[in-house]
Amino acid sequence: MPSSPLDVLVPRDPLAEVLIAIPLFFYVLGVLVLTKYVYEFLRARGLSDNVVVYYNRKIIHMLAGGAVALAVPHLFTSPLVPTLFALGLAVMTYVPHRTGRLLYWFQVRDNMYEVNFCIAWGLALLVLWTMFGGPLYAVIPLAFMSFGDAATGIVRNTLYRRRTKSWIGNLGMLAVTLPIGIYYAGLVGAAAALVASLVEHYEIPPALDDNVMITLSTLLVLAVSGALGLL
Repeated sequence: MPSSPLDVLVPRDPLAEVLIAIPLFFYVLGVLVLTKYVYEFLRARGLSDNVVVYYNRKIIHMLAGGAVALAVPHLFTSPLVPTLFALGLAVMTYVPHRTGRLLYWFQVRDNMYEVNFCIAWGLALLVLWTMFGGPLYAVIPLAFMSFGDAATGIVRNTLYRRRTKSWIGNLGMLAVTLPIGIYYAGLVGAAAALVASLVEHYEIPPALDDNVMITLSTLLVLAVSGALGLL
């Protein structure tokens, strides 16, 4: 364990890690652009706007949030730079809501949950990496939120053609999060997957959407388990 949080927060080579983050940032922007073409393709084939937008949000979850989360431990020595870039993306996705010029192919007027996603992603990485002195467990809530929530959303969107909650979607999420949790944290990871897959069913808009609920519940399970010496 590090002697102080500062030991964890300061990158070994800050400039090098910023230079690593920049192409990742443009990769995420590329995913956003890609989903615009997905939107046009699926709309041309008769799918409704809300269905395509919801699919796109889940594609972004996986290809942007998920892929980058898995790469972060191998590319960075500190959570500081990726957290700052995640918060920068939160600002970028908030501005269209503020100005009323939505990126229509993945944003909706009803909520700003993609902004919450960026914030939860960055802060969970920061807190757990600092708490445990390394990135291993910090990846878990990010992966649950990115891949697990995407699974439940795709299942529900396919079945119901609208954003809704149903337990079959939560089972789909558990099928994805359980192996992730076991891989990174054994039985504790499995417990975190079960809890996260349950609480995803609930949300308290606008602040506590499913992204935040998944992240907070997973963080809590990991934090308590760490304090009890189970990790």
